[in-house]
Amino acid sequence: AGMHGYISFIFSNAIITEAHDKKQLVAYLSESSDSIVVLDYTLFDINGIDEFLIIARRFPSVHWILFSNELSDNFMRRISAECNISMILKETSADEIHCALRCACHGERFICHQIANMLIQTPERRELSNNLTPTETDILRLIAKGMTVKEIASERISSIHTIVTHKKNIFRKLGINNVYEATKYALRAGLVEIVEYYI
Repeated sequence: AGMHGYISFIFSNAIITEAHDKKQLVAYLSESSDSIVVLDYTLFDINGIDEFLIIARRFPSVHWILFSNELSDNFMRRISAECNISMILKETSADEIHCALRCACHGERFICHQIANMLIQTPERRELSNNLTPTETDILRLIAKGMTVKEIASERISSIHTIVTHKKNIFRKLGINNVYEATKYALRAGLVEIVEYYI
């Protein structure tokens, strides 16, 4: 009821439809895929984050606002990489709820201050493969920061050939195939901060 009030107050002409389960939600989105979905993830019949992401990616023009108070640390970290999913908590201020709704209307993501602070202050740490050498770990960090092979070679005062060899070894050891996967690994391992990556 509170969210209805916020939406009606900000967008007087908004059409508000309620879905009571996953099947009904998917049916609504199939008819009107350019929507904003305000979802209490913990109260809905979605079987885990992977299923939620499948639904979210099925409707790429939908902007999601997850509105809950029991989102796990791991869940929030995974969702923070998705550009069309906003996150707010039930204790979030009215101003932030308004901002989240307005951002969604403009196709922008919004993360409330409490979640943003949690993401910045306690980055997820994934234990790096024991096979990575300190040099490879540092090169992985530089790759994740968006540096080219040439820039990494200059930074480390090495030859381009040496960096290319290290890069191939890193990809082979981690079982990854491209810079995107390397960046995701480095983010989850805490080699670069999420904020640093987006800047």
